Amino acid sequence: MSYMSHLVVDGVEIPEQLIRDEMTHHPSATSAEAHAAAHALALKALLLNRARELGLVATPQADEAGRLETEEEALIRALFDTELTVDVPTEDECLRFYATRPDSFLTPELYEASHILLPESGAEIARDLIAQLMSEPSAFAGLARALSQCPSAEVGGSLGQLRRGDLVSALEEVLLSMPERAIYPEPVRSAFGWHIVRLDRRIPRTRLPFEAVRDRIRLHMESRAWVAASARYCEQLVAEARGKGIALKLGDAGTVERPSLSLGGLVDDPRLAERIAPWLAGADKALAERVAASAVEKAMTVADFVRGEVRHFLDHADDESFTQLVSAAQGANDPMLASVACILKSRLTPAKRNYTLIPTAIKNDRRYSSF
Repeated sequence: MSYMSHLVVDGVEIPEQLIRDEMTHHPSATSAEAHAAAHALALKALLLNRARELGLVATPQADEAGRLETEEEALIRALFDTELTVDVPTEDECLRFYATRPDSFLTPELYEASHILLPESGAEIARDLIAQLMSEPSAFAGLARALSQCPSAEVGGSLGQLRRGDLVSALEEVLLSMPERAIYPEPVRSAFGWHIVRLDRRIPRTRLPFEAVRDRIRLHMESRAWVAASARYCEQLVAEARGKGIALKLGDAGTVERPSLSLGGLVDDPRLAERIAPWLAGADKALAERVAASAVEKAMTVADFVRGEVRHFLDHADDESFTQLVSAAQGANDPMLASVACILKSRLTPAKRNYTLIPTAIKNDRRYSSF
């Protein structure tokens, strides 16, 4: 297996092909979206691994549309249900939320209107009817019942309560420009024919009372708190994974496996003192001498010096640096030693060459040219 076949993202070693497979669903994906896909794969692996550590069992549920969760979705939901604690907002907190948002929880602007619809050939008839209604406005409902070509004729032409956008723009613009109870002095043309229109009533926006929106506010605040709690939980999982160096590995089929390297365990290994010197002497004598000299210079044991350098790497390395470690460990008789040697070389002899996280296969694929 070569370096270019695997990446390390958020403490998870991921085969390049898994990322490529994910991106085939988004052929026009940007660099940011490609990175997001890699981080999503890593986080999913961490969540599923934690759920299995807790012995949770997936019980898929259906949503309101009847769509059934996958087992992985159900397992992650079960994990959040088990691990997350979200406080229910108090009445006072809900009241403060309501009080600090005076422009929220408003009813929509409404209006009520009536019309008489005449066919395309009825322009002159419409004008005559308008002239009659100007002097006898109470005749509107009767004329609508007798002459209108709209089903609303049965209710005297009433269109009921309307919101902006409910009517074609030609009618709505006219109606919203009129005072209440007014009949427009000209017939209005639309794709349906000629309309004689009357604005019956305007209903301005009003703020709903707290009692009417209390449950909605509580649900919103709970949802917001849950999102924040889940984000913190995920950040903690990622931080713990990074602290281990490489916490997990995804197989080619996306299955979660034990990692190839776990430097975090090495730092805490009490046997490090007796193992590190023979390791280094056997692998790279020149490096072992530089390490010994550096340890003496800092008045430290070789084990403590190495432990400090590895800890510094774990605390400050990015995904690209961890990917380089995977490369260094590939094919080595002792992958852990190879990775430690890589860290020490980079610390004692700073590399001049800048490596990139971009896998060769992806780099040569124009779709991922910026990844």
